[in-house]
Amino acid sequence: MPQAGSRPVVLVTGVGRTAGIGAACAVALAAAGWDVAVSWWSGYDARMPWGADPDGVPGVERAVVDAGGRFVAVEADLERPRTPSELFDTVTTALGPVTALVLSHCESVDSDLRSTTVESFDRHMAVNARATWLLVKEHAERFAGPFGTGRVVALTSDHTAHNLPYGASKGAMDRIVLAAARELADLGVTANVVNPGPTQTGWMDDALVTRVVEQTPLGRLGRPEDAARLVTFLCSDAGGWVNGQLLCSDGGIHA
Repeated sequence: MPQAGSRPVVLVTGVGRTAGIGAACAVALAAAGWDVAVSWWSGYDARMPWGADPDGVPGVERAVVDAGGRFVAVEADLERPRTPSELFDTVTTALGPVTALVLSHCESVDSDLRSTTVESFDRHMAVNARATWLLVKEHAERFAGPFGTGRVVALTSDHTAHNLPYGASKGAMDRIVLAAARELADLGVTANVVNPGPTQTGWMDDALVTRVVEQTPLGRLGRPEDAARLVTFLCSDAGGWVNGQLLCSDGGIHA
């Protein structure tokens, strides 16, 4: 097991399911030389159609440790305003200062403009937008350098029609992260957003899979590993000149 401080620390949010993009990012970053902290919220997965994944966090832990990284997992309800600060406290105590923040958490419950409730809209905004702001704020206030090494990468979506609270809150999240690219210039922390397009993490039925494949120039679905490769690059030294960008890694479906 590496000693504390021998590898940089990344915090990846939204890592509750092995099939998810967050899990793929955590594993890829560990393979690239990072110590990994993850957060997840079992209450969210439990009320989704796919249900909770009992091996989600343990599976990621095994992969991170096998790659030589240290690991800590924190169950975190990001609807609570105090959670981001508490999460950083726990991660910093366990692994050390956070260098990169990868935001893969979300609240996502399908509803359209007329069927969305105020409660659902507020929850989406709290988790997807407000928590993002507070997590980035904590990262900035605690970042210790060196200048140019800090990273923020957020996973987004442009699916808003018939998914109004999710799409609207992700749009707000985009603006928060892209603003950080300029507002954190004094720290040398880069901030980017990645749109992975339709990615099969278990939420697409057969009809939707067929339609997406037909619409994608490369003729397949997105895989969590596709997004994870780009996130890993953006967190690397080689990706340090990419800043303030919303990047699509989607097989050309938006072309």
